[in-house]
Amino acid sequence: MNTASQQPILKTTDLCKRFGGVFATDNVNLDVLDGEVHALIGPNGAGKTTLISQLSGLLKPDSGRIEFKTRNMTGKPAHKFARAGLARSFQITSLFADMTLLQNVALAVQAHAGHSFNFWRNATLDKKLLDPALSYLETTGLANSAGKQVSEVSHGERRQLEVAMALATEPSLLLLDEPMAGMGSEESNLMINILQKLSGSKTILLIEHDMDAVFTLADRISVLVYGRIIATGKGDEIKANPDVRAAYLGEEANA
Repeated sequence: MNTASQQPILKTTDLCKRFGGVFATDNVNLDVLDGEVHALIGPNGAGKTTLISQLSGLLKPDSGRIEFKTRNMTGKPAHKFARAGLARSFQITSLFADMTLLQNVALAVQAHAGHSFNFWRNATLDKKLLDPALSYLETTGLANSAGKQVSEVSHGERRQLEVAMALATEPSLLLLDEPMAGMGSEESNLMINILQKLSGSKTILLIEHDMDAVFTLADRISVLVYGRIIATGKGDEIKANPDVRAAYLGEEANA
């Protein structure tokens, strides 16, 4: 993707959140360009969770500004962000363990469509919901498991299901909060392949500790340390940045 021609879909200006005397986010200036995969990385305690909670409306900033699709969203609640087109994987997902994967995604399709009439019957029987739900399962590599109950599938497949359900809301921006967490190498590689296929068709803000995944997927990377973004750039620029190497990646970054 040529990020130079893109405009920000999400932009923060001097975003701050303090807990007591500690700044969890300290004048954060971040822009996510339309169509890019933008990774946010940082060591534990850097403020990533606080930042993404503000970006999705779960946490109100103390000061600063959040713009989403040029609209001022500062301090608005999570459902306003969702309606505007932002989907955060764990936020929008409530997995029903005793229902099938297909039924779970059908519920997400139904919720996005705004239909509440005969809620359970529609989601489990309505072809207008099941057909698009199956397409999202295909996109995330779960079509063959569509008829399985959530309780029967692996941790990795549940994380894939979260992505499928997020996609079912047809978001303008997909915020993925550590989608590879708790996965083995085979599951992680599968998730990377899924996200690579989404690259270019979806704008993604990716929070992830798996550096192989980050450098494989991200068009640009922002590094958050002690509540401040210390660098933003392409993978090679981040690897070579001495401040990043000292604060986060370490000397193995050039390996």
